[in-house]
Amino acid sequence: MPGDGQARSAVAILRYAAFTDTPAGGNPAGVILDASALSDADRLTVAARLGYSETAFLSRRHGGAGCEYDVRYFSPQAEVPFCGHATIAAAVALAGRDGPGRLVFHIAAGTVPVTTRRDSAGAITASLTSVTPSVGDMPPADVDAALAALRWHRADLDRSLPPKIGYAGARHLILAAASRERLARLDYDVEALRTFMLGRDLTTVDLVFDAGNGLYHARNPFPVGGVYEDPATGAAAAAFGAYLRELGRVSTPAQVTIRQGDDMGRPSRIIVDIPDGEGPITVTGGAVPIPGKATTSWPDS
Repeated sequence: MPGDGQARSAVAILRYAAFTDTPAGGNPAGVILDASALSDADRLTVAARLGYSETAFLSRRHGGAGCEYDVRYFSPQAEVPFCGHATIAAAVALAGRDGPGRLVFHIAAGTVPVTTRRDSAGAITASLTSVTPSVGDMPPADVDAALAALRWHRADLDRSLPPKIGYAGARHLILAAASRERLARLDYDVEALRTFMLGRDLTTVDLVFDAGNGLYHARNPFPVGGVYEDPATGAAAAAFGAYLRELGRVSTPAQVTIRQGDDMGRPSRIIVDIPDGEGPITVTGGAVPIPGKATTSWPDS
């Protein structure tokens, strides 16, 4: 990094909406395709100025193939270990620049292969393959604390989908609502939930509802990132795929669809492929540039 008083080159900031085919839907993400000159403080400043739930910062990996990148993710308040929607957005941006194909993202938790493709209409989609997932229990007292912060009650939960911690690069508390109406009402205690999550290393709380026939609705409070709610959460979707497999709720190999963001007015569609065994989960979605804000630069933005 340049020292005090030295000029530094501006870096391009891209803005994409992920898990959608329209800029008005999905989850907005910032994408920096060459962040090699940025310090951690710079990255946090950029993410805070953008105000999106996450921004992906890419640096081409030294000694690797041309398709390999080191990727880090920052919310407006902190670095997060993995972000699915920003991964999809970054992969689509790279495919738009370099053409579709195979990419390898090296994240804090391990290696995430990503495949991009372009359909006959020119739309680009991306499929990420998570790190090896895991599913674990949460103590009943912690579940009660989470419910209290959410202003939920035990009676609001779907008893057939028990509370669990799901991991596929980041940790998420999975809570299933007994009704779509319960899921639609989100009015939580921000500071209480944030404190609870920080104490248990949770990235989001993944609130879900089983609509049947392989369709799930989801909402993801994200107060630890300085965002009230995420309109699409690919990392939580991967963890949820592992959760469904662990509980035997799907006959693998299986594919499920997650609808998220509907209650926020930013509808998102996430496709989750769940293989046999205990291996990684694949999450697929599209992404499109946000018009009028597609590219700016920092520090001049």
